[in-house]
Amino acid sequence: MFKKKSSKINSVQIPEWGWKKEEENSSVIVWVNPERTIVLSLNYFDKEPDIPTIKDVEILRTCSWIKMPLKLAIKLKIILLLIILTLSTTTPPKTIWVAIGDSITYLNEHPNETGNRITKGYMTRVVERLPQIEYVNKGYNGWTSGGIAQKIETLGLSKADIYSVFLGTNDWWQGRPLGNFSDYQNNAGNETVYGSFRIIINKLRDLNKDAKIVLITPMQRVDFVYIANMKNNAYGSYKEKKGQRLTQFAEAINTIGKFEQIEVVDLYNTPSLKLEKLVKFKRLKDPQTGVYKNYKYPAFIDIPFDPATDEYPYPLEAVDMTYDGLHPSDKGYEVIARSLVKVLK
Repeated sequence: MFKKKSSKINSVQIPEWGWKKEEENSSVIVWVNPERTIVLSLNYFDKEPDIPTIKDVEILRTCSWIKMPLKLAIKLKIILLLIILTLSTTTPPKTIWVAIGDSITYLNEHPNETGNRITKGYMTRVVERLPQIEYVNKGYNGWTSGGIAQKIETLGLSKADIYSVFLGTNDWWQGRPLGNFSDYQNNAGNETVYGSFRIIINKLRDLNKDAKIVLITPMQRVDFVYIANMKNNAYGSYKEKKGQRLTQFAEAINTIGKFEQIEVVDLYNTPSLKLEKLVKFKRLKDPQTGVYKNYKYPAFIDIPFDPATDEYPYPLEAVDMTYDGLHPSDKGYEVIARSLVKVLK
């Protein structure tokens, strides 16, 4: 092949092996293997052959591409390019992500429970951007860090590559004592939020000491009204509950993250999730006239709401970063997903 004598190659046959032919024209033919990440490309160039001398044979043999001359009516060069990105017939293993949380996590698989006001949650949005990740939803409606810690051995948590913990808003609303950082340091038990987080993180490290752990602070919240039962409602984080503010719970999670050198996604202090951006308005009866009006935050704070007689106060046009004052809308979930992608990619 490397002597000066010309080769007489009249045709080249490439077996297709059941591959799909993606492109064919006068200069290129491309096949794609649907089972493996392999591309076979046959290219034609109207250039002189450039074949190494016999002294260069060993170099040629080590090349990942092959050049060979083809003399037909005109001089053509054929380059047979075989790029093998994955040699194995099996798909590379997925990175497993276990997402632990409350209803904000749970709703990823249950958009119908939002009155279909969302299409998908933050986990689905993350894996759409990072398809090598596969998530497991461990979100539980209304649960606190104390509830998770208490049931930690019966939740079916498995070994994973990534764990995220998105808790705190229900702890605040249910009046659980935050406790002190020493409760975390001393593994003081499940009586305080600090203690609960220690139990949870200990369990995750028992499952996989090398796993990446990500903590997510609670979001700020305005007045929550459950779309399926308006008697289930709560005021926002603009005031205390049992002498505690939600910001203290976010600060506690940041403190734990800093101590453990764990990454924290701080949603509480995310500018696009401030109180003013959670809903566009709350529709309530004017106390003077009885006529419904759209009140922006913070004007609606002191306007009474009667779940037995009033209309649902957050119609579709009121939706902003949340659809009910607490739970993220598609827009809100998108903010959460973008923040997580930055730390998970």
